[in-house]
This record gives sequence, structure tokens and C-alpha cells, in this order.
Amino acid sequence: MNICVALRAEAFAVRRGTSLPVTRVGMRATRADRALAGDGPIAMLGVAGGAAPQVQVGDVVVATEVRGDGVSIACPAAPLLAGALRRAGLTVHTGPLATEPRLARGEDFAALAMSGALAVDMESAVVAAGVGDRPFAVVRVISDTSADPLLRPSIVRNGYRALRTLTRCAGIVEEWAAVAAPRTLRLAAPRSFCAGVERAIDIVERALDRYGAPVYVRRQIVHNAHIVAALERRGAVFVEELDEVPDDARVVFAAHGVTPAVRASAGDRGLAVIDATCPLVAKVHNEVRRYAARNATVFLIGHADHEEVVGTVGEAPGRVVVVDDEQAAATVAADDPGNVAYVMQTTLAVDEAERIAGRLRERFPSLVAPRSDDICYATSNRQAAVREIAADCDLFLVVGSANSSNSVRLVEVARRAGAAAYLVDDASRVQLSWLRGVARVGISAGASAPPYLVDELVHALSALGPTEVHELNAAEENVTFTLPREVS
Repeated sequence: MNICVALRAEAFAVRRGTSLPVTRVGMRATRADRALAGDGPIAMLGVAGGAAPQVQVGDVVVATEVRGDGVSIACPAAPLLAGALRRAGLTVHTGPLATEPRLARGEDFAALAMSGALAVDMESAVVAAGVGDRPFAVVRVISDTSADPLLRPSIVRNGYRALRTLTRCAGIVEEWAAVAAPRTLRLAAPRSFCAGVERAIDIVERALDRYGAPVYVRRQIVHNAHIVAALERRGAVFVEELDEVPDDARVVFAAHGVTPAVRASAGDRGLAVIDATCPLVAKVHNEVRRYAARNATVFLIGHADHEEVVGTVGEAPGRVVVVDDEQAAATVAADDPGNVAYVMQTTLAVDEAERIAGRLRERFPSLVAPRSDDICYATSNRQAAVREIAADCDLFLVVGSANSSNSVRLVEVARRAGAAAYLVDDASRVQLSWLRGVARVGISAGASAPPYLVDELVHALSALGPTEVHELNAAEENVTFTLPREVS
């Protein structure tokens, strides 16, 4: 590992934070050849000018690409390093960094910001040009901006602040270097979006295209923070309850379904409703209504606080009993033990749900099962793929948000198979400590996680050293669902 700096002051600050070798390449990297000797990761550290208006003195910029002299060199490991720096309490930005042959001043910053660059230095692109396939990172602390330029008395204070932050960065860069190693990545397939999620997202996007913003959405359309943020940028407004929706507005019901009471409230208020309930969730609602019409007790295997379960219970609140686990299945009661049925939340772990159902069948021999599986095809397929590869992995990463039931279940499946498994919203949430000594990493994604997040994670891990990527396809998926007439 080699850490490169340009200035003596930078070298002093970096050495205070790490025991790794620190090489001065000089201003404009006139001695860049010093940095390229040997092998292993290379990191460029130092101070820089902030170009973008959101970048302030003392902030840290981790380059996703370095631009200079007509070339652009990608730094795909940036999310891993940026996440570690944020967890250390630093304000971190990720994006392009420009290398210029002279100090940027005044109007230079505006031009660089227009190009998309967050910061500017005079060395990184020169060093990057000779790195080749070695792991490479650029971490710069902002010492000046157009509003707070170098040639002011404040530069002493700002420079000291930047160098102190640089010392903090150095130790984290050392952690990053320590996990740079050859690896094998095993991708579980299918992964990411299912047909119900694609349909729900498509409904909101089409509603925005057809009717214009704002379009209100009750609860998260699907349980993924990145999807929600992207739709908010387009003009979707997410609310918890209908009383937050203006009269006569247009509202979309999320993929997890709603209770009949919510539907009635929307009708009473004259709201224009577009229903994005997943058809597989709607199937469970229909089953509950059918069983309840026979005065049966309906055991709903699922998690009581999940939105899907809340909506399903609402179809027949006097007849539905939620069964969370095997212990509950061993004690639950029914008005008429001979007139009982069960349904399931669609995003459960298949093996766990079957154990609960088995316990209910032992206690209620006349228990009626759904005509077809309630756990959705996408949940089953993703769990089967994870189960098949997790036992051969040192680490398993599932991309998905914490409130995504099917994503959480994938983590549980991987752990039961023997892997150390974690749920991450994106690559920046991967902790460097998880990668120590790890040679084989399994990767999947919940049904509500966009595929590009998996691609970003694969690129970030691949940037840590020579990497083999293998994909295991456990099932083919070709399911599609029709759109509601309001947006078709």
C-alpha cells in the first residue's frame, strides 16, 4: 500500500493517522513515479478546492472518478470508503474530482461546478494515469472554496481544520487498504425487482407522466429508500394516512395493499384512487374474504406490524388471527376448531412459514390451506437461490432496505445456511471490517431493491483487487401483471 500526498504539511497530517508508507509526489505530481513503485493499493490524499456549492471547508470528497487532461479514470471503490468515513462522523461527498495544472480561483470554481466536478486538485489524475489495475482511491479534504478562497487570512484556520480532518481520514484509508485482496463474488439469481414491484413503480411513474405532479402515495410504494427518493424527485408525495392528502387529489395505494376502511375513506372524500396493490397480495385478501364468509377462523401467518398483514387483517378483523411464529401456533385458539383455515404473508421465509403451518396442521386436522402458495414466486425463488450458494460463502450481502420484509428474510436464510450475512441499503453501507479475511462473497437483493444497486456493489468490491464473478440462476422468471386502467 502506498499513500500519496503532494505537500509536506499533508504528509505530516497523514502520518499522524496511519502507519502506512506516505510518499510525497510533489505539486502537480511531478514525482508521480515514486507512488507507482511496488504493488498493492494506492490512495491519493490531501487538501483540495471545493468547486460545487454544497461542498464546504472541512468536508471530505471521495472521488468516484478523476478527470484531467481529457481523460476520466473511474474509482469504483469510492462508496465503500465514503461509507466508512461517514460512519466516523465526517461530512462526505462522492462524485467527480478534476485535476487542473494550476490553482483554481474565482470563476474557475463555477466552471468546474458546471462540469459536475465537486472539487479540484493538481495531482490526482496524474497519479491515476499510472495506477493500472491496482486498487485506487482519492480522498480530499476541502481547504478553500470560491466563497472562502486561499488568499484570505482565514486560510490558516481553514488549512489547520482541513489537515486535522485529513489525519482522521488516514486511518480509515488504512482500513480500506487492509481489505484489498483477490475475491470471488457469487451472485444469486433471480434477485432485485419482481413483477409486483415493477408494476407498482410503473404505476406511479405513469401517473406522474399522465396527470402531472403532485401524485400522492399512501405509504411507501415499495419498501426501498432509493426508489422512494427517486419518485419524490419526480413529484410523488408520500404520506402516512389519507388525511394528509388534499381533497379531490389523486392517490396511489402502495403494493402492500390497504384495508377496506382505507378504500371507503378515499371514496367518501372523492379522492381519485389508483390501486397498485400487488395481485399476489390481492389474492390473499380474496382468500380471507372467502374463508370469513364461511365463519371460519383464519390464521394469518405473518408479522403483525407489516403493512401487508395490517391490510389483510382489515378484510375480516373479527375472523383473522395473526400467527407470528411457532410458539404462537402452539397456543392459538379458534371459536370452532373444525372450521379453520390459514393464509400467509407473501414475503415470509418459506421454511419458517412451513414450520408454522405444520404446527397449525398438527393442532387443527381440518385446517384448510390456500388453493395455491401464498408466498410469492419471487420470494421463493430468491430464497432458493440464496440457500444454494450461501453455505459456500464467507460473507453474504443482501441489498435492500431495513423495512423490506423479503430482504430481511434473505439475510435470515443466508445465516441459517452458515454465512455471516448482512442487509445493506447500498454499497456505502458495507463495513470494511466485514471484508477482513473474506475470499468469497455472496450477493443478492430483495424484490424491492433496484438492480443498479447490485451493480454498484459488485463494482465496488471488484475494485479491491482481482475478482471472479459467478452467477447462479436458480429459476427463470417471466411473470408480468397488467396495469390498472387509470394508467394503462
